[in-house]
Amino acid sequence: MADILQLLILGLALGGVFGLMGSGLSLVFGVMRVVNLAHPVLIIGGAYVTYFGWKLLGVDPLIMVPVAGVILAATGVLIYKVFFEKDAQSAKYSDLTVLMAFAVAMIVEGLLGGMFTNTQRVTSPDYATDAIFFGDVFIPTGQLYAGIVSLAIIGGLSLFLKYSHTGYAIRATTQNREAAQLLGVNVQFIGVLSFAIGIGLAGCAGALVSFVFSFFPAKHWEWIAILMSLVVLGGMGSILGTVVGALVLSVLAAFTGAYFGATWSTMVFFVALFLVLLLRPQGLFGEKSEIS
Repeated sequence: MADILQLLILGLALGGVFGLMGSGLSLVFGVMRVVNLAHPVLIIGGAYVTYFGWKLLGVDPLIMVPVAGVILAATGVLIYKVFFEKDAQSAKYSDLTVLMAFAVAMIVEGLLGGMFTNTQRVTSPDYATDAIFFGDVFIPTGQLYAGIVSLAIIGGLSLFLKYSHTGYAIRATTQNREAAQLLGVNVQFIGVLSFAIGIGLAGCAGALVSFVFSFFPAKHWEWIAILMSLVVLGGMGSILGTVVGALVLSVLAAFTGAYFGATWSTMVFFVALFLVLLLRPQGLFGEKSEIS
């Protein structure tokens, strides 16, 4: 029983982090219909911002969370203006952005690799290697703090989307872009803002990732399928679905790694992605599209 509880705790703690990693990707798709394959490499960018804040200035990674978020949000505005703003009204916009996002991912990876090499790095505050013990069960403090901060950020985002005027506009644009524009919503501004928020969330996730996982520029290729599986399982564009998917799959991955070996834990995300696309393409919280 202690072993099961232990695995459940570890899975849920990492699930919160994965949920934050995927929520920005889900938001950008929901508003802009951009399948942002560059999202994981921008998470790596946030991790580097945090790493050098810790290494050069001694700033705690948790304090660097908003800093990384703001820096990556500004970077997101630049990326949107240069690569994604053109042809945003095109019927084939989503298809085009897949290739564009892939190109952005390659460019950012090349820049990070050129500046920092592919050496694995990790921030190492004291809590990253500490644990809280309850008898035979322990909670790694690094994963605990990262999970709590991740869920707090996602909760704040949910409140912003639900209760603020701008949040109403974002949700209206997500549901029907043309109708929102007819009702006076500046969908172009909302698109830029949503992209900035989504990439800002990637920066916040990167700050937490910096002490939970080791990272290097090419690491993002390992995360693309994982994050896509979370977003697809929950329903493309559903932040709640992404968080639920992250928690469920992280727990399943923890049990798989314990009983079948660590190399098999990642397979849970790939199998989930395949099964959801095969059996329920709209995901748990998505709406089934109708063909007229």
